[in-house]
Amino acid sequence: MAGLKLTCLDCGQVNRVPAERLSADPKCGTCGARLTGTKVSEVDPAILQKAARNDDIPLVVDFWAPWCGPCRMMAPEFARAATQLNGQARLVKLNTQDHQAAGAKYGIRGIPTMVAFAGGKERRRQSGAQRSTDIVNWAKAV
Repeated sequence: MAGLKLTCLDCGQVNRVPAERLSADPKCGTCGARLTGTKVSEVDPAILQKAARNDDIPLVVDFWAPWCGPCRMMAPEFARAATQLNGQARLVKLNTQDHQAAGAKYGIRGIPTMVAFAGGKERRRQSGAQRSTDIVNWAKAV
């Protein structure tokens, strides 16, 4: 069994995980970091690009900035959605204030903006603050 590819959000190593183990807290073979889970990870542009290109389960990215009121309002909703999507999708955040070139590269015109990647391609995009139930339903439709 080949398993599903998941990029470690800490070290960038691509790992293979059997599908039935996705919800069993798999860890990176290189650094030991959790590959799935109920927490939202903050990523940098290099990790985002590698995970978006390689991962076999959907990757949902929240492009945000600390000065953005709607972004701060959506943060706990995004975190709640991550707990509900454990093993079905991975939720990550990218700070567009710290990584302005990444915001430009992905065509982010307003924040918060969620972008879902699957199969190496952008599949969906949604701007504006969302409730956790809407985020979960949106991510499951990828």
